[in-house]
Amino acid sequence: MKPEDFEFIVQMLRTRSGLVLGPDKAYLLESRLMPLARKKGFKGIDDLIDQLRRRNLPLEKEVVDAMTTNESFFFRDTKPFDHFRKIVLPRLIETRAAKRSFRIWCAAASSGQEPYSLAMIIQQEAQKLAGWNIDIIGTDISSEILKKARSGQYSQFEVQRGMPADYLIRYFHKAGDAWEISPQIRSMVVFKEWNLLEELRSLGTFDVVFCRNVLLYFDQKTKGDVLERIAKVMTDDACLYLGGAETVLGITNAFKPLPRVSSVYSLTRSTVPCIGAVEAAPGTPAAGAPMAAAQAPRPTALTAGRTPATTPAPGAGSLTPRGAAPSFSARGTPGAAPGTTPTAGARAGSLPPRPAAPAPAPSPRPFSAGTGAGTTPGTPNTRPPGGVSPRPATPPPGTPSPSPRPAAAPAPAPRPTSPSPSPLSSPTQPPRKTTPPFGRS
Repeated sequence: MKPEDFEFIVQMLRTRSGLVLGPDKAYLLESRLMPLARKKGFKGIDDLIDQLRRRNLPLEKEVVDAMTTNESFFFRDTKPFDHFRKIVLPRLIETRAAKRSFRIWCAAASSGQEPYSLAMIIQQEAQKLAGWNIDIIGTDISSEILKKARSGQYSQFEVQRGMPADYLIRYFHKAGDAWEISPQIRSMVVFKEWNLLEELRSLGTFDVVFCRNVLLYFDQKTKGDVLERIAKVMTDDACLYLGGAETVLGITNAFKPLPRVSSVYSLTRSTVPCIGAVEAAPGTPAAGAPMAAAQAPRPTALTAGRTPATTPAPGAGSLTPRGAAPSFSARGTPGAAPGTTPTAGARAGSLPPRPAAPAPAPSPRPFSAGTGAGTTPGTPNTRPPGGVSPRPATPPPGTPSPSPRPAAAPAPAPRPTSPSPSPLSSPTQPPRKTTPPFGRS
């Protein structure tokens, strides 16, 4: 395709439908227009573009139809339809009870799955809505895709995309290889060919508007213009549904996002609550609100040179940091630091007392084997050189006394070299003279 032909088609699409195509979409343009050129009997895309330059309006419309994206399926993305069923529909029944009517607009209905999904949800509440006048309007710029929507026939693949099994059984029946929606649901939806770039007031006012996954194909200015026109046909408490990749932020001030729900918007001008608003859970503070006094953390008193202590919950045991040895009081109670003096009348949960200053430890000297006056064999000699031995420091209360080092065992006595005297012999009497058994004396 020639560059000038590409620019001509892009400009025509922008003017007729708001569709924006970048230079990287040339392949998409050729793949969509080639089947149309063959259908019309042209030799190629160049001949088709020549006819467009002559202001062939019916052909322009067919080109727009060929270039629009008609991707849709039942209950697409689930969350918007869950929100409509649980929040919006009950509010409509409550707030419109006097006039017993409300209106819904699907601004990009495509092949009809979106408005039919809403119709099935409303039909589930048929008993509550008996005698009500409910309008569901589905519009699209493509006349060809609206023919499919009005037929209400879908393939096996299309009904399997998002359709709950019980809805398929209740609201569809088999028609050859296709599934056809029931006349009851089909009669609830009216389809119209409409261009979002045109004035919308003739459509009337709406309580709910679905305009999902269509704005993303427009440029920034076109998005703002479309949203401004949509705002003019909405009631004060109405809600607007956009696609998950779409937003109003930075585009228009006509809408504002609803808190606690994604891709749903209310009118900025409105002074009444939106029917799509989701109430906060009990006890949940509002966005930006200060923390309640009952929930605020209790301030911790700090003492110079100390770190704040955390009061444990009643009945909760104290935890010891990983890798740290637990401390014990004099009675073996965990949590009391060595050297602390318990305060009389101290209450549970109060800060622990300041630990007593430890006495200066004496400088030990090498062990002495009993040398030096006043020393005990086997105990360290703590007498300083040239001075008097100081009195041992009294350990702070609660400090376990160290076990004394056992004294060195005395050296064993040497074994006697002479035989011990017989127990029968007396040390005062000389030994008796014995006569050898043989021989004379």
